Amino acid sequence: MLSSVGKLVAWLLTGFLAILTIFFNMYLLLVTHRSYRKKHKLNPADFIITFIALASISQQVLTYLWQTIDVIDTVCRISLMAAILLVLIFSLKLIIFWSTAFLTFYYGTKLVMEPVHCYTRIQEAIVKHVHTALALIFVSGFANCVPLLSVITYYNGTEFGDCGSIMPTDTTGLAYVFYYVIISDILPGIVMVKCSISISYHLAKHLLEMKASSNGAHGPKLGTQMRVIKMTLSLVVVYICFVAVDIYTQMTVVLMRQNTLALTILFASVYTTVSAFVLVYGKKSYWKELIASYNLFLEEYPCFSGMKVEEVKTEPHEHSHGH
Repeated sequence: MLSSVGKLVAWLLTGFLAILTIFFNMYLLLVTHRSYRKKHKLNPADFIITFIALASISQQVLTYLWQTIDVIDTVCRISLMAAILLVLIFSLKLIIFWSTAFLTFYYGTKLVMEPVHCYTRIQEAIVKHVHTALALIFVSGFANCVPLLSVITYYNGTEFGDCGSIMPTDTTGLAYVFYYVIISDILPGIVMVKCSISISYHLAKHLLEMKASSNGAHGPKLGTQMRVIKMTLSLVVVYICFVAVDIYTQMTVVLMRQNTLALTILFASVYTTVSAFVLVYGKKSYWKELIASYNLFLEEYPCFSGMKVEEVKTEPHEHSHGH
């Protein structure tokens, strides 16, 4: 169980991560909004990224609110509000995970050319209806998490440390928690791993073909496509690392009756921060502009000149390694 000092540290860390998450996601929203104003439409990938950014910002704000209540309200005066916040946080977590899985699925469909069969037809149909798919993710995110209210248990704060925690007292509650872990952590993970395997296979095949055609004279160049592949695979790696930790902390709460919920929520904040950074880095133009703005800001304060970051060079055909 977390001590009051542990909770305070988790709260301070969540606050710091919330600032970073909101910064990166607001940046993504501003850039996609500018692109929308220029073209009067958003491409599907940008639409999914906008959806993820909005959900991430909402989740971080609610997470910080919950951590604040958890630290301040030691005698559980507003335990119902804490429980509702918890349900909203878990709903948004599910929405973010499935939207990220959908983004990797979208890139997988666009990058990998497969022979036409039943499965590819289904893939194309899903990709054509991005708005509908995201609306379904949004609705099902909340629909699957409302039953959590019946699983959240309230204890006296002085005895158990947290006012509301996911500690099911019966078999139905336990079954629901296992169902939640499968639907929110494991299934999106399977989709992501499947897509990352097909993208990696496609990349290896493509590089071998290019190497053979150039007789090894030049290193194969993939440019922006390579950066999208790196971004997609990085998102999957970040997700897998998070899921391993998340399942472990949830199991300590549910099975070992240790109230480490503040840690579960802190790790969710770490995930949204890192994935937002990966999404910004994944778009060459976004990253280049962010670095340029950062350096411009530091020029105003000469004492920080040592913190400048080397700007990304623009080459017509490059391997897209970010600096």
